[in-house]
Amino acid sequence: MGQQWQKSSFSGAGGENCVEIAARGEAVFIRESDDPNVITVADRRKFAALIAGVKAGDFDRQT
Repeated sequence: MGQQWQKSSFSGAGGENCVEIAARGEAVFIRESDDPNVITVADRRKFAALIAGVKAGDFDRQT
């Protein structure tokens, strides 16, 4: 794909189990570093909504 992948700033220095993203045009590509051949694609609007939901705690588990 030739994309420049960016690793999450919350990922450890080891490089494993990292969320990585790349963008091209209106598409945002998302993958995990431990399985880089599996890539999810979203448009920028949907990706922004996902990030907003994560920051708001919408996906936090109740224990």
